[in-house]
Amino acid sequence: MRHFLFFLLMATAIFSTAQPAKKAAPKAPAKPKLVVGIVIDQMRWDYLYRYANRFGKGGFKRMMSEGFSCENTMVPYTPTVTAAGHTCIYTGSVPNIHGIVGNNWYDSKNGKSIYCTEDANVKSVGTTTKDGEMSPVNMLVTTITDQLRMATNFRGKVVGIALKDRGAILPAGHSANAAFWYENENASFITSTWYMNELPAWVNAFNSRKLPDSLMALGWNTLYPVASYVQSTADEKAYEGKYNGINKTSFPYDFSANPINDKRDMIRSTPHGNTLTAEFAKAAVLNEGLGKDSITDMLAVSFSSPDYIGHQFGPNSVENEDDYLRLDRELASFFTFLDKEVGIGQYTVFLSADHAVAHVPGFNAENKLPGGLFSTSIFTKEINKGLKDKFGPDSLVVATMNLQLYLNKPLIAARALDEDAITEWIVAYLGRQGEVTQAFALSKLEDQPMNATIKDRIGNGYFPSRSGDIQIVPRPGYIEGGKTGTTHGLWNPYDSHIPLLFMGWGINHGATNRETYMTDITATVAALLKIQMPSGCVGKVITEVIK
Repeated sequence: MRHFLFFLLMATAIFSTAQPAKKAAPKAPAKPKLVVGIVIDQMRWDYLYRYANRFGKGGFKRMMSEGFSCENTMVPYTPTVTAAGHTCIYTGSVPNIHGIVGNNWYDSKNGKSIYCTEDANVKSVGTTTKDGEMSPVNMLVTTITDQLRMATNFRGKVVGIALKDRGAILPAGHSANAAFWYENENASFITSTWYMNELPAWVNAFNSRKLPDSLMALGWNTLYPVASYVQSTADEKAYEGKYNGINKTSFPYDFSANPINDKRDMIRSTPHGNTLTAEFAKAAVLNEGLGKDSITDMLAVSFSSPDYIGHQFGPNSVENEDDYLRLDRELASFFTFLDKEVGIGQYTVFLSADHAVAHVPGFNAENKLPGGLFSTSIFTKEINKGLKDKFGPDSLVVATMNLQLYLNKPLIAARALDEDAITEWIVAYLGRQGEVTQAFALSKLEDQPMNATIKDRIGNGYFPSRSGDIQIVPRPGYIEGGKTGTTHGLWNPYDSHIPLLFMGWGINHGATNRETYMTDITATVAALLKIQMPSGCVGKVITEVIK
């Protein structure tokens, strides 16, 4: 009997060890259900801290407390403008490779200006205007959104959304399911035949609400008493831009007297534009079923209004501060919405900016800071006059864009003129201008005695068939513009130091102060999703970000 019990126990033990152990149920999906890319058009990195005392816990602070912040992220090229920035974030590439050298450039071969997303081969959808004749055809490489589509055999959905066409189209990529942007005339979101032949029913339903009209009826006043905006200048400043028909630059703003078409355009330059964008993004998540299955989808959202407001009023205005306090609330609401509809821990968000912004020259003068104004149109007029006197023909400089001068090469060739002599004359003229640090022929960039960082930024922005022939490098603090408002586009930190935050599935908590770049965003997302980088990506994975 004892022998029988012994053998029974041994057999039981052997049988037990031979059985495979039950696997614990996974606590998280292998990949996030949804990746949300957020671009704030014209956000300086320092806004994260400048306005922090009034940010709530659910927006920017939630991303910083739960996620990862790359505190020293730079734009690695010039010009630092919207089209190039959105393209760089989603391609991990630079204009030297992806070809989007600016919002516009001059086509020397055909003798005309090109808009970054224009496409004569597509038609507008949702409007009878030409505002929908747009596509990503001028972008020469793939995006992370394209790579996601390919990696999922086109089962993962991609949608791009912005008020600006370029802010929706370029991030969405070539193979997106949809990209939608705002049209003033009908106060509607539209698209093009690149994506579809008619608007989805849900978009028509959203547009029929005429949300822009009801939002603009609210006017714009500050969230808090104006006197408490201690991070901003006085509310009324002569160097701030005015709304059409409103003869002041101070709160409150009442738009009721403006014509309806005027208000539908002006919504872009108010925080209501952010509300409109966020509400449309929520509608897209719900109606396109984004993040509803195990196949990763991607939503690219660009908030365009901060750029319009920043250009008009500048980074030190009460308007700018109030816009960011309101945008923080929009983000908090959007994240709460994603928690409910996609699930906490089931989605990944990254947030960055396409560029930052310079101080208004009037602000600099008021505070004895270096900086001022210059005009490339005046430069070009005087250069052409001088060239005509010396070489004969008129209009030897045919265009000036992105601080680059384009030579009229067909005319130079037809008259058998000395192009090198013409270039040298222009460079010498520009070198005598007090607002200019340096000017040179872009073909001779490598020979220029200049700081390596500036040389690298200019080289990364140079695409021979789309860029100009002569580069202008302004003195720090100098911008091209008028007496009110400001702009961006340069290599300087005030234009190129941007925020970069990650939060959600697969993201560590922490921060780094080492230098990272806009190009690294896509490389990091590709590593997180375990998919191939885009075809022109030169970025590096920010390894600290990923769990």
